[in-house]
Amino acid sequence: MTHPIARIICALALLLAPGALAAQARTPEQVAQAALRAAPVFDGHNDVPHALREGYGNVIADFDFNDTHKSPAVDRDDLGMHTDLPRLRKGRVGAQFWSVYVSAALPEPQAVVAVLEQIDVMKRLMARHPRELAFVTTADEAAAAMRQGRIASMLGMEGGNSIGESLAVLRQTYDLGVRYLTLTHNKTLSWVDAASDAPQHDGLTEFGRQVVREMNRMGMLVDLSHVSEATMMDALDEAKAPVIFSHSGARAVAAHARNVPDSVLTRLPANGGVVMTVAYPLFISEKLRQWNAANAGEQARLKSLNPGDPEAAAKLAEAWRAANPAPVATVADWADHIDHVRKIAGIDSIGVGGDYDGIPNGPVGAEDVTGYPALFTELARRGYSQADLEKISSRNIMRVLRAAEATAASMKGMAPLETPAR
Repeated sequence: MTHPIARIICALALLLAPGALAAQARTPEQVAQAALRAAPVFDGHNDVPHALREGYGNVIADFDFNDTHKSPAVDRDDLGMHTDLPRLRKGRVGAQFWSVYVSAALPEPQAVVAVLEQIDVMKRLMARHPRELAFVTTADEAAAAMRQGRIASMLGMEGGNSIGESLAVLRQTYDLGVRYLTLTHNKTLSWVDAASDAPQHDGLTEFGRQVVREMNRMGMLVDLSHVSEATMMDALDEAKAPVIFSHSGARAVAAHARNVPDSVLTRLPANGGVVMTVAYPLFISEKLRQWNAANAGEQARLKSLNPGDPEAAAKLAEAWRAANPAPVATVADWADHIDHVRKIAGIDSIGVGGDYDGIPNGPVGAEDVTGYPALFTELARRGYSQADLEKISSRNIMRVLRAAEATAASMKGMAPLETPAR
């Protein structure tokens, strides 16, 4: 029989062991910091190229990427951009998909030209900052750049109008370094239904399926943000490689059509893909989404009640907003989406895709790209382990990249899909 004093000594020894002390001492902030040191954030979607087009016409000789606090911003007038090199460092961003987005309203021939211009301007920006940014096209190159302390920079195209309904154009953008295509943006195209436009095809047409197959053959990631639920399902049916949602939330948490429904989340583990959770307040806060609809309805009502007097309608709408202030989305709302994706699809199905510089503002606590440590601290506070956080920050998306590359390697003997020139 062990003496009581001996048991107490053993217990004290265990408590005083270095590992035990370290585990006890680690705060959520320390867990998050350790995770982001080991696996810096690989963000799925940033719209700096769009800001360069809208704010500078892609003439960037006077653009200072070391400080964009006063640079022209997209969708808001009073603040600068969300992204610059010092803030990326502060946000612990180690790799970034830069979105070479062009407007879905452009006719397809113009969209093809515009996306080439966006690829060009981003490459020029990276060439101006070779110590900070590394243009990469593979998972190995991204890992090497991150080890060097540079921000691994990949390109993603947002919107299938950018390929002009041509697999040849798709292949050429891959050769230029583009590594994902969002099948469409906010507009239903001739071959794919969008989430926020009237459906025409019940998902993908046969050409849309060919796009997915050709992307798999090359090793380009299929991005299902912005597409309809039927399109998501069709793409999962067709895909041989993991898909991504470069900047989306969970529809069960905030019922915006841009978010991913549970019917799709349940299929994601079998595919191996990831939802890179978005920061946009309108997508992450159901309360804000409901308020936004109520505000739009009230404005329409007041205009109808005050025909010919828009000034009176505007004043009354302003008074309504003063009496009914908009709810505020926070980092906790963002974390709620991550919680839900983990519940339905598992920890291996989660990443982050802030959509910074493509949205008016981020949530409170993560207003710009410096906010990732706050998000990861919130997750650590909810019980996520360091290993969990490392998967979310970059290990999951790196696995997806490698899987897409492996799928392409397995299809190396397959000839490119041929379609007649139009």
